[in-house]
Amino acid sequence: MATQGRQLPPNNPISVSSVKSTLTAYFVPLLLLAASIFFQLVVVPRNFPPSHYDVLGIPKYSSIEEVTRAYERITSEWNSSVEVPPTVDLIKVQYAYELLTNQILKRDYDIYNIDEHLDVLENVKEHHSGKHLSQIDLPLIHNASFDPIDQDYEFINSGNFLSKFEDDKALLLQIVSSGSNRCAQFSETWKRIVNLLKGVSNIGVVDLSDVQLSVYLAEKKSSGKPFFRSGVPALLAFPPGCKSSKCLYRYEGELSVDAITDWLATNILNLPRIPYYSKESLVHNFLVKSKPHLVKVIFISKSGERATPFIRQAAKDYSPYATFGFALWKEEESTFWWNVFGVESAPAIVFMKDPGVQPVVYQGSTNSSMFIDIMEKNKHHVLPQLRNATSMELGCDVQGYSRAGIDTKIWYCALIAGRPSQELNKMRETMRRVQETLSGNGMIDDIVDQDPLSAPAALAHEQKRLTFAWLDGEAQHRYCFFHIHSEDSYETCGPRRGMTDVARLFVVRYEMNPKDEKLDTPKQTNNIFNALHHTESDPVSTLVAKYNGSTDTSEIIRWISQIIKDGDSREIPPFTKAPELVPEDSSHIWSKSSKKFISSGKNVKSWSSLSNQIGDPRIGPSLLLAALMSFGLIWLNRSRSTQSSSQNEANQIKDEDKPSRRSRSRSGANQLFPPSITDSEPKDAQQLPLSDSDSE
Repeated sequence: MATQGRQLPPNNPISVSSVKSTLTAYFVPLLLLAASIFFQLVVVPRNFPPSHYDVLGIPKYSSIEEVTRAYERITSEWNSSVEVPPTVDLIKVQYAYELLTNQILKRDYDIYNIDEHLDVLENVKEHHSGKHLSQIDLPLIHNASFDPIDQDYEFINSGNFLSKFEDDKALLLQIVSSGSNRCAQFSETWKRIVNLLKGVSNIGVVDLSDVQLSVYLAEKKSSGKPFFRSGVPALLAFPPGCKSSKCLYRYEGELSVDAITDWLATNILNLPRIPYYSKESLVHNFLVKSKPHLVKVIFISKSGERATPFIRQAAKDYSPYATFGFALWKEEESTFWWNVFGVESAPAIVFMKDPGVQPVVYQGSTNSSMFIDIMEKNKHHVLPQLRNATSMELGCDVQGYSRAGIDTKIWYCALIAGRPSQELNKMRETMRRVQETLSGNGMIDDIVDQDPLSAPAALAHEQKRLTFAWLDGEAQHRYCFFHIHSEDSYETCGPRRGMTDVARLFVVRYEMNPKDEKLDTPKQTNNIFNALHHTESDPVSTLVAKYNGSTDTSEIIRWISQIIKDGDSREIPPFTKAPELVPEDSSHIWSKSSKKFISSGKNVKSWSSLSNQIGDPRIGPSLLLAALMSFGLIWLNRSRSTQSSSQNEANQIKDEDKPSRRSRSRSGANQLFPPSITDSEPKDAQQLPLSDSDSE
């Protein structure tokens, strides 16, 4: 019996809000179900289309004899039947027969799923639909007249594959097949690529007939079947230091010389591109912004092609000495190139060295070996800069040797120090004249005859015991202060404090310490102070002589000659432990590019592996199972919540009935007891009057 005042819900149809709540609750299962259906109906058929064996109605990997029998059976049935089958079916059968009876094409199709003639099939379907088979030119597949052996390729097989990793160079491989028309068309392009990559990367060719090596290099589907995504020719590269297929990179771009060489230089060798400059931007963005200690190398190109991998590798190797740029030659701008750089025509290479020095120009094309020789001759300024990267080569390092050889005991470096300024440029020009005078085109006898006092300097320069260089006093302030060591050193060394810039000349005498002689102070272990301040001396001792004369060339030469004469003949106490040269900041182009290109390569590889997994046929059933499990879990949770709400309503009804029963039981129980003073007064109760006497 229902409680009075409580109403039952009306028996109305399902409301819109309840439908929305149900759809919201089951949104994830419905989404998984839709994804499963889409995968099974769209993705799987695209990744697993009917094979050519299915067209012939025979099992996969059937022999050529079985393919021939199936083809004859189908054609005989069609010839005997009244109805002529559709032309598309005839073309499919004919194509499958031609492909699977070719031994090389069948091997590539069975093992690597390569079918590069599929476009021929689609073309015939499109243009010959509705025609009889006799009206179609047969055969559909034309055999390629391509033999990799005739192309003079360097083949790599399973036997010599590991030997290609003995050096630290990158390895570029081309996967080819003798039955491929695309490989035949690509052969000339590959020869040009090989010529451009000589000296930069190891190169080889792998034929698909070497199944063991080809399967190792191929990509793997989720089923483990090897495949090459774009067919053949397939290009892949092992970066320097990589000796496993886990770290190789696959090329998926255009099969052109420029695209492939740029991909190898950028993604595999981490070589930044050398930028092109116009006539207007060359001066402001290249010559002015380049660091003053670097030689400026300008490649003037007529075709506008990007730098070859070898040029980019050389630019990276010579980055401590030079900076590189490209410029496009235009006939209407030929006057500019002639007046500014002395270039008559393109191609040409221009070397911009010291301020005020005429550019060095090399006209015509150069090969790899010629370019290295040219760079070695021109990597320094006419008056080279003493830097951390050049000190050993110049023979001006306390840890090194003389340019004359390791057996030379005493040698000299004449250095111009100063902050970059007009004063420093003038002094550098003076020292270039001194250097040219002492060189004398190899005529040392003429120099001695003209000025006998300059003989020691000329002889030392010819013996390579005397080196001329200049020093950036601001960048190398510790080295500069140590060697000049005067009250006005701040005018030459360190940051600029005033308007005065003074370039100073000094000569450093280097003397090789005998191996059995120890100039360092003996250690005294019983003295803590001596132990803390003990330092080892350099293998070469130095002594500095400072020049305070005029800028006259002959006077400077005589002073240097006197220093060399005294240094060679006297026992001079040397300085020890000279400060080291500060390393220069590396070019931001070379330091930032590697990380960028490596990370981009990793993204490409991860995307390729993800796309391979999308075609896994197990994804559809897995999605369906996840949808069913989520349906069940959500339904179970909703059922439990419904039961708990119903139980709560029943308990609430019981709780509403309990107070009335309790009140009735309490009132019945109170009737058995007389009213007390604590009970409430009846409505008709009256107060009796009280008398004054006790008797009443």
